[in-house]
Amino acid sequence: MKQAITTVLFDLDGTIIDTNELIIESVLHALEGVVPEGFSREHIIPKMGLPLAMQMQIFTGRDEVEELTKKYRAYNLQRHDEMVTLFPGVAEAVPKLKAAGLKLGIVTTKMRETSVHALKLLGIFDDMDVIVALDDVQNAKPHPEPVRKAMDALGADPRRTVMLGDSAVDIESARQAGAIPVGVAWSLKGSVALREAGAEVVIESMDELLTLCGIEAEPR
Repeated sequence: MKQAITTVLFDLDGTIIDTNELIIESVLHALEGVVPEGFSREHIIPKMGLPLAMQMQIFTGRDEVEELTKKYRAYNLQRHDEMVTLFPGVAEAVPKLKAAGLKLGIVTTKMRETSVHALKLLGIFDDMDVIVALDDVQNAKPHPEPVRKAMDALGADPRRTVMLGDSAVDIESARQAGAIPVGVAWSLKGSVALREAGAEVVIESMDELLTLCGIEAEPR
């Protein structure tokens, strides 16, 4: 990366917040009795990161999935606070990025209300300068609109903006918006899938993100 990074945008679920098992459980609950027997996490993981309604349409073959998304969200909300955590290193890295003067934001396919709730619950809401959620855009990731909207709100130079994500939709949105696509190795989809999607870098830890941004990580 030739220029110093000034902005970091984060996907939420699966990237900085570990909601993986909550999402999988919520999908299985919503689709109980709807999908064939044998439908499992292996079917769900590749589609994680897409908007919920789109996932439900893919899994069921139905166009009308409002009742299924309602069932998903009710279960997800009920179990949310007991099941979500920050991934290792996030609680330490985010304030360091902020203290170093970087602009920070969230770009997610999660709804705004639940995004704000999760960020507040886990103590990093106040570090974020912008949140672009599903209900803030006409076109969700992998379209470039969400990443562009976040960069516009921050006055960010795309060439000096990292978009950190765990799925191909994050990488594609960043790439099309002109930002630097960076994947996370802890993605359930695996590093290879992120590199194939176009990630310039796949970080193994949040310390590597600090290094990427020119910030020294403290020795462990």
